[in-house]
Amino acid sequence: MTTIAPLFLSHGSPMTALEPGAAGAFLSALGPAIDAASGHPKAILAISAHTLTREPVLLAAPRHDTVHDFYGFPDALYQLRHDSPGEPALAQRVAGLLSAAGIAVHTSPEGGLDHGIWTPLRFAWPAADVPIVPLGFPPYWSPERLFALGRALAPLADEGVLVMASGSITHNLRLVFGGARPALDAPEIATSAAFRNWFAQRSAAADWPALFDYRAQAPNAVLMHPTDEHLLPFYVAAGAAGAHPAGRRLHDSITYGCLGMDAYAFGSAADGLAEALVQVAAGAPVAAP
Repeated sequence: MTTIAPLFLSHGSPMTALEPGAAGAFLSALGPAIDAASGHPKAILAISAHTLTREPVLLAAPRHDTVHDFYGFPDALYQLRHDSPGEPALAQRVAGLLSAAGIAVHTSPEGGLDHGIWTPLRFAWPAADVPIVPLGFPPYWSPERLFALGRALAPLADEGVLVMASGSITHNLRLVFGGARPALDAPEIATSAAFRNWFAQRSAAADWPALFDYRAQAPNAVLMHPTDEHLLPFYVAAGAAGAHPAGRRLHDSITYGCLGMDAYAFGSAADGLAEALVQVAAGAPVAAP
């Protein structure tokens, strides 16, 4: 077992579970690539844009059911499940790390995985054999404050725990559902491309002053994120990699012309994971860590 790079994954529409496309192919390679590059995770700490709380809350149930937290989709979507084991011991470890950093945190015996968690994981590890602890976060916290929360979690990367933040690199659903719905494979609109490219460039440069101030500095920021809860998990994952890490974009695709499916890894293990992804996608054997 070696350091596991913290991740930010764009989970996209719930329909990604039935219409995986390029993002699904990436996620299917991601689990084997992590196993090859760092070892099979002992557990996952999952931070999702769909589990929001007034203060940080850890869901420490011994078992998590699949939550279908959406409506109006095909019946087949509601039949999908990714029920998974929990890990109460990890919840206690995370609570200790956050408390030591002066961050108030609550622990709940309740459980459940929203679609921002189970959708990517059902591709990455279909066997649902990795224990999960969801961490709810306050959507009104600033990027800097969530980055600091992530910094408190940095020891987990060397303890076999994957910090997986799930949201969306762009998230204006009015552009998808506000009129005639674009085709799944519609060409990307220019405003979306400009925003995603800015984020990739600033992340690679580790320009955190700009990234923290993205709503003022990124092109089309308010259009791409009328509210920013789907982007905020990005900052938790980044902070979990340590001091001012660069972000490596692992995947770059688009759905409905405006809903980005980008994925990022952070920290010293990001390059190794990127190399393992290339090998897994090519069907080449990957040496164990």
